[in-house]
Amino acid sequence: SSYVNLGRSLKRDEIAERVSNVDEAINILKENDLVVFDDSGEPVGAYPFTMESRVHCLNINSHTLHCMCALDSLAVSPMFNMPVEISSQCHVSSSVINIKQNNHEIMNKSDVEDLFFGINWGSASNSCCCADSLCTEMVFLKGDDLASNWQAEDSVNREIFNLKEAVEFAARFFVPLMQS
Repeated sequence: SSYVNLGRSLKRDEIAERVSNVDEAINILKENDLVVFDDSGEPVGAYPFTMESRVHCLNINSHTLHCMCALDSLAVSPMFNMPVEISSQCHVSSSVINIKQNNHEIMNKSDVEDLFFGINWGSASNSCCCADSLCTEMVFLKGDDLASNWQAEDSVNREIFNLKEAVEFAARFFVPLMQS
């Protein structure tokens, strides 16, 4: 919630103020692949957010933030029960995408009726964090034909969802993290 309240992740010394053993806390976060750290040990991302510049940008609570992937961006509004505006682009055509979301509801449905969420399950890697593997292949696809063609290129590993399905998928994955 520091992202929504502060517009950034907590720094290591700020984490230390909140826990009794900062090294243990950071190791748990790393082991569970919940937080991404830079080479100096500072947090640069906490799912679904990242301090890195990514194509999936959103406005929430007067802050402009980046998300690690398309799915992450769709999870933010249900996680925090706040309206969000997502700015992104189609993975294939680079067409601009704007989504206005309030919790599970897409507010500008007519603008995004031909928008799909695609995932390449084959890009998951055990050798690096999700932010650098699977997240790079969780994308928005604009247009029926484009989405179908993208999926057909690797039908074994690629799956597409309409936007409503993607919001529900994102919420089912991320909202429980807020309750733990």
